[in-house]
Amino acid sequence: MEPATMIREELEEYLTRENMSINHFAEVTKINAGTLSNILNGNRPIALQQLDRITSGMGLTDGYYYDLYVDECFFHAAPDWRRLGPFLHRCAELNKLECIEQTTRLMMDNLSYIPLLFNMAEQLLHAGKSKSAALLYECIAESEKMQHSERLALCHYRLFTLGISKDQNRNLLIAAQFESFVDRLDECYQFDAINDLINAFAALRRWDKVRELAEKLKVKATIHYELNGRMKPEETKKQIVFYIMYAYLELGEAYFYFENYESALHFVSLYADCNWVKEPNADEMIIIHQFQDWAEGNRYMYQLMAGKVEVLPNYVEYISTRENEIFSALCEIVIAANRFDINIDFVLDQYKSHFMYQEQSSRIGKINEQYTDDRYVSLLADLGIYYLKKKDYERGLGSVLDSFAFAIEIRSGYGMLKCAGLFEQYRSFASDAAIHQYKIYMGEVQKLNEKKIGFTGSYM
Repeated sequence: MEPATMIREELEEYLTRENMSINHFAEVTKINAGTLSNILNGNRPIALQQLDRITSGMGLTDGYYYDLYVDECFFHAAPDWRRLGPFLHRCAELNKLECIEQTTRLMMDNLSYIPLLFNMAEQLLHAGKSKSAALLYECIAESEKMQHSERLALCHYRLFTLGISKDQNRNLLIAAQFESFVDRLDECYQFDAINDLINAFAALRRWDKVRELAEKLKVKATIHYELNGRMKPEETKKQIVFYIMYAYLELGEAYFYFENYESALHFVSLYADCNWVKEPNADEMIIIHQFQDWAEGNRYMYQLMAGKVEVLPNYVEYISTRENEIFSALCEIVIAANRFDINIDFVLDQYKSHFMYQEQSSRIGKINEQYTDDRYVSLLADLGIYYLKKKDYERGLGSVLDSFAFAIEIRSGYGMLKCAGLFEQYRSFASDAAIHQYKIYMGEVQKLNEKKIGFTGSYM
């Protein structure tokens, strides 16, 4: 039996069961009685608006018959954009994702629909319908996978930004998939795309990739600034000077994690001195002041980690008036304390509220969430090491277990390995309750490994 017939039969059964005439139902649904009669007799296709009114008149949930409607209008009949467009929009409103996927896949044989679908995907994205938009981007990317179009690259960029989550394994996969498309993007998207990739790889501790991409961002943004000044492409989100300084910052951070502190401090000097900015306007001055603030803090950080422990009081004084810098400073101060046997109890007491997870931001925007997540896992583990070295085993193992729990949540293989190793090293000092909790977390790790989403080579 054809789906269209099934919808008509459902309506006939409803009218019979409710002992309702066509005229009465026409009054309920505000559909002409003659139109309803033609629909019931199979002489007229059901328009989307009519289907919604019929469904409502029958007391059913919105979109109840949409899966059958896909077959009637788009499988058993030639798809027509005048019907497809409104139907896809309505499915997005109702979050009928399966219907969107079924419909778009039926359309892929006709390449003339691809520009229309892409425009709709952009509209849905800007309307906050990200899941619906992602389905359209996926279908378009699949259809154009043999092409080298800017539209294909933009689809992959959209899928990358929509796909980033707390799951580090998934983030690694989608970042690697998108990286090869970044140079195919139109320039108006490239600065933000490279910036987003840098953030993704930094959260994954792929400092080789961070250095490579930061160098690319520096070159592209510098050339654009030299040729065009502050004029930026319409779709570019930030001022051009931001991308130049951010490239310097990330190059410094990459060399810092390579423990090449001399090179790291060199890049600090490049975003501290902004005399190269030509007659900065108000927006550019905000960026300049933020990077100069970061330069001061990072100079203390890099010197501290290079072994100049005498800068610690100045570093603590620096963050005392800068709320947004406290979290990142604590991350490195705890590492330095463990490396150089520094007593930082006074710092931990002063800023104990900052060891609770919270989003980080600056005067120019929110700090990348995935980067914050990764640093928080490390902060808790390093805090655990600090207490364990002081033989405060209860607090030490408690921090390690807290780090373990968050590492599991974000699928951080690096974090899980670090916490498991620490707990095993100090297991003999653990309470029965701590050991019980540890076994639960190890069970979670085992489940992740069985699903092949636990430890990955990228973290080993």
